[in-house]
Amino acid sequence: MEEGVVNEILQGPLRDVFDSKQLITDISGSGNNWAVGHKVFGSRYQEQILEKLRKSAEHCDSLQCFFIIHSMGGGTGSGLGTYLLKVLEDEFPEVYRFVTSIYPSGEDDVITSPYNSILAMKELNEHADCVLPIDNQSLFDIISKIDLMVNSGKLGTTIKPKSLVTSSAGTFKKRQKPFDAMNNIVANLLLNLTSSARFEGSLNMDLNEISMNLVPFPQLHYLVSSLTPLYTLADVNIPPRRLDQMFSDAFSKDHQLIRADPKHSLYLACALMVRGNVQISDLRRNIERLKPSLQFVSWNQEGWKTSLCSVPPVGHSHSLLALANNTCVKPTFMELRERFMRLYKKKAHLHHYLQIEGMEESCFTEAESSLSALIQEYNQLDATKSMPVEDLPRLSIAV
Repeated sequence: MEEGVVNEILQGPLRDVFDSKQLITDISGSGNNWAVGHKVFGSRYQEQILEKLRKSAEHCDSLQCFFIIHSMGGGTGSGLGTYLLKVLEDEFPEVYRFVTSIYPSGEDDVITSPYNSILAMKELNEHADCVLPIDNQSLFDIISKIDLMVNSGKLGTTIKPKSLVTSSAGTFKKRQKPFDAMNNIVANLLLNLTSSARFEGSLNMDLNEISMNLVPFPQLHYLVSSLTPLYTLADVNIPPRRLDQMFSDAFSKDHQLIRADPKHSLYLACALMVRGNVQISDLRRNIERLKPSLQFVSWNQEGWKTSLCSVPPVGHSHSLLALANNTCVKPTFMELRERFMRLYKKKAHLHHYLQIEGMEESCFTEAESSLSALIQEYNQLDATKSMPVEDLPRLSIAV
C-alpha cells in the first residue's frame, strides 16, 4: 500500500509490465500489522479493488483463476492479501483462487511476523483453493547454490557484466540479500505454472485441473513446489541437465521452494509440469523409475497428474515444475506455531493489534486453533505411512 514503493516500480525497468490504471496505493503501508491491512485497508479499499477486478475480468474470454502473490510476514501482504481472498470468493465464487505465499524465515527483520503469518494462515485455510508456500530461507539457499556454481566455474557459466547478479564493478554480488534473484525464482515458478495456458502442448493442463487432481480434502490444499533446472536469469547460461536427472532433482530436498524433504514424507498426489521437447514416454518412464522411492497414501497409489508444454523456457531445452501435496509441509507450519506461541505467551506487541477496531484477542486464539487443526490433519496422515497398501481387486466386467 506504500505509495513510494509502487512509484519506484513504475520508474524502474518493469514499468511496462503493469497497467498504471489498475494500481491502488495509500500514502503509508500497514506498519507490519495484519490488523491494519485486513481491518483498515480491507474495508477502506474494497469497492475500489472490486471495480478494478471486474474491469480486468471483463477482458477475459475464459477466466480460470486469480493469482494472489503476497508475503506472510508484513502487514499489507498478510492482511489485505487475505482480505482479498474473501472478496474474490464472494464476488467470483466459481473462479479458483491460487495463492503464492512467501513465508518468513526465522531470521527475518519483522518482529511481529509470527502474528501476521498465523492470522493470515487462518484465512488461507478457509478461503484459498490452492496455496504454494515458499520459504524465504529456501530461496536464499537456492540463490547461494547458484552463486556457488557460477563462481566456481564448474558449469562453465558466463554472466553478462552489469547483469542483475553482478555489481557495477563487475564483481559478483554477495553479502546483501539478492532479492531480485530470489523473486526471479518465484517468477519462474509462475511461468511454468501458466505455460499450458499460454503455449501449445501435447498434454495441456488447465489451472483448475491442478486443484481438482491435487487437493483431495478442502483443508489440505498446500502444494510444495520444486523447480529444475534452478536458474535465476536468462543471462546465466547454466548448461541443461539430462532429462532423467531433471526428474530426480525435482524430488530432492535441494530443489524444493520450502525447507522440506518430500521423499521421506507422504504424498497425497503429485503433478509434473514439463516444458520443452519431451515425450509422454519420457514422463511415464521416469514416473515408473521414481515410484518405488516415493510413498503415496494407500488410497491414491496412482496419484500422478502430468502436463507437457512444447515451448521451453528462454535459454533452456527443457524444464520441470513439480507440485506435491505432501505431508513434508507440516514442519514449516509447526515452526511458525512455535514462533507465534513464544510471542503470544508473553502477550508481546498484542496492544498494537487490539487497538484496531474489530480486532479482538479471540482472533489470535482462533487463528492458532485453525493452524493446530491443520497440523493435526497432517499428523493423522503421517500415522498411516507404514500401513500396508491394499491390493484392491480389479473390477471385472461380464461380457
